[in-house]
Amino acid sequence: MRNIFTSTPFLAIVACLLWSTAFAGIKIGLQYNLPFQFAGERFFLAGLMILPFALAQGSYVTTFVRHHRLILLISLAQTFVQYALFYWGISLLPAGLTAITVGTQPLMVALLAHYTLRHDRITWRKMAAIVVGISGVVFIAVGKGLEGDGGWKPVLGLVLLVLSNVSSGIVNIIISQKNDIGSPITISSMQLMLGGLLLMLFSWVVEPFRGFDFPAVYYVSLVWLSAISAVAFSIWYLLLQRKGVKVSDLNVWKFLIPVSGALLSWLLVPGEGPDVFALTGMAVIGGALLLYYKKA
Repeated sequence: MRNIFTSTPFLAIVACLLWSTAFAGIKIGLQYNLPFQFAGERFFLAGLMILPFALAQGSYVTTFVRHHRLILLISLAQTFVQYALFYWGISLLPAGLTAITVGTQPLMVALLAHYTLRHDRITWRKMAAIVVGISGVVFIAVGKGLEGDGGWKPVLGLVLLVLSNVSSGIVNIIISQKNDIGSPITISSMQLMLGGLLLMLFSWVVEPFRGFDFPAVYYVSLVWLSAISAVAFSIWYLLLQRKGVKVSDLNVWKFLIPVSGALLSWLLVPGEGPDVFALTGMAVIGGALLLYYKKA
């Protein structure tokens, strides 16, 4: 039983389920605060949450001294660039288009891995499974609404989210190639705090400072988002460093994020309920995962 709870598929599913709860929290927070300030506060707080656990391992300073260049690179590319693009993009798009664009991340990672990692080549069967998975995301997203405000904002939002996917894929590949960078909790704490600090500094330059006078619901969403980032990133970095784990295989589990997000909205949001598009999409994504992991 213990092996099940520490297995790569189980931990990947846990991380994806946590990430799937983020969309609602982000939308709530963006009602009160501007994107970069909100994102900076979220990730800086996430790093602080796991700082005591990282310090307890006794190698915090040593890890930073030995791997400071890599940590700064991850902080810049993962937390600062990826989430600056993500928060900006999600503020410009309706929920359906956001889900579709984010749902293409497994394809983006698989293509990047194919051209950068010798041991992680994509096959026609894997490509077919990823395309099927994206089709399932589209079905689920249809029920969320694809119509935006028109004009240039939806186009810019799509471009920003695609670039966010690319940034995430690059960082995943970098971490998967590093097996000696220390504890995933330590790395996660460092990059979240540094990236969050960069986002906050950037927000003070490009956004009017909103202060901290927000309603309680804002801080509930902030704390929840910070907590899921702290846990999910620590899990993900652990899995990326595991021997034999391919970055493209791991990222396919992210197809579960829109599935879990839809289920949560049915349970928690008044007036939300299953429809034929969402149910079809879930079935398609399930088939895609089976196809992807089917023994050749």
